[in-house]
Amino acid sequence: MSKNTPEAAIKVIVIGAGLGGCATALAMKHHGHEVIVYEKLTTFRRLGDSLGLGENALKLLERWGGHRLYHALTRIGNQAPDMQIRRWHDGQILATQPLMDMAGYIGHRGDYHEAFLKSVRDAGIEIRVGRGAVAYDEESGERPKVRFSDGTEDEADVVVGADGIKSRARELVLGFQDAPKSSGYSCFRAYFPGRHLREDPMCTEFVDHDCVNIWIGEDTHFIQNTLRNGNEFNWIVTRQLSHEADMEIKESWFQEGDMEEVRRVLATLDPRIRAAVEYTPSCLDWKICYRDPLPTWVSKSHKIVLLGDSCHPHLPTSAQGASQATESAAVLAVCLKLAGKEGIPVATRTYEKLRFPRTRASQTNGEDLRDRWHNALKNVADGVEIDPESIKMRNRWLYAFDAEADTLERWAKMSSQVSKEFRNGKISPLC
Repeated sequence: MSKNTPEAAIKVIVIGAGLGGCATALAMKHHGHEVIVYEKLTTFRRLGDSLGLGENALKLLERWGGHRLYHALTRIGNQAPDMQIRRWHDGQILATQPLMDMAGYIGHRGDYHEAFLKSVRDAGIEIRVGRGAVAYDEESGERPKVRFSDGTEDEADVVVGADGIKSRARELVLGFQDAPKSSGYSCFRAYFPGRHLREDPMCTEFVDHDCVNIWIGEDTHFIQNTLRNGNEFNWIVTRQLSHEADMEIKESWFQEGDMEEVRRVLATLDPRIRAAVEYTPSCLDWKICYRDPLPTWVSKSHKIVLLGDSCHPHLPTSAQGASQATESAAVLAVCLKLAGKEGIPVATRTYEKLRFPRTRASQTNGEDLRDRWHNALKNVADGVEIDPESIKMRNRWLYAFDAEADTLERWAKMSSQVSKEFRNGKISPLC
């Protein structure tokens, strides 16, 4: 594929400078498009906790950002070779699996974000902060416009809404407000320095080296992740909610959790890891929300496009949210390059058709794993062996995939189908 000439370059506005937005910016720049990123925040903080990046994403990021970015990202991640899946109440190891089968490299989301941001800036891509998108206009001309919180406007050939699960662009694409639904599950999450846990003999085995352990129980599971040789400690407990009041949706990543409630939920957990939880200074309570699969990711003008959590959010158990957003960035950038400026509608509609089946399979993969973990020990006595294969993560099939190569291979057939739909005046929904 030859680079777009400056005269023919497609201008792309990316809304959101999170991981998906940064990946989109890198992909667009790599494929010769003109790109600018707008972000509502004015400063970036080290927020969140554990996040995984699989080789399916890392191969693309290395292609766009070079060996320096690849090595920066892999150094951030957990360096343990394996993870252990354990029985809830006593920690007996039920299965051991290569950590790369789980999520690739598991590191702190904030550290990954910092590396993504640096790579975007190193590529000469401008990030305009303090500019939240408040309105979109695709009626007044051929190019869609975006109005920002400071009163300014910008227009481009394509606008990419990479603005997360609370996306405003999604409402424009769908034509109605897409309210979240309760998934029926909640997470307590915590991330804190783990050095002092080494002084407690109950906790030493979990903080004297990088490691990942998962305890599975009835309708619940607990994940522990130790980074930087025990200097940082992360835990996440996911439980099924049982009361209607618990299912009240507060779609916030910053809702403070109740440590007394955590202790109640973990009362029967393996005492060794429960002792480590006792050192937790505070935690977050995240009600996991669900959204139905969208019938389209593209607006009626075909020039405003959704990407990442704005259209294919993943459960934590999928361990693929950021990786799938990176793949989507790759596919959209290649589609735009192949179609050219005159073929943007075909490019965006081909993008959504190429991506929907794979992201949906990745999403349901996370649902399947959660259900297998939460049901494995129901009505099983302590002496009964569990088939290790029945509780292992099944993500390996995702990693060999090359999103750019797949797009090149399938472009002719899929774009031809889209062109036929345009001629017939009927775009088929994704689902």
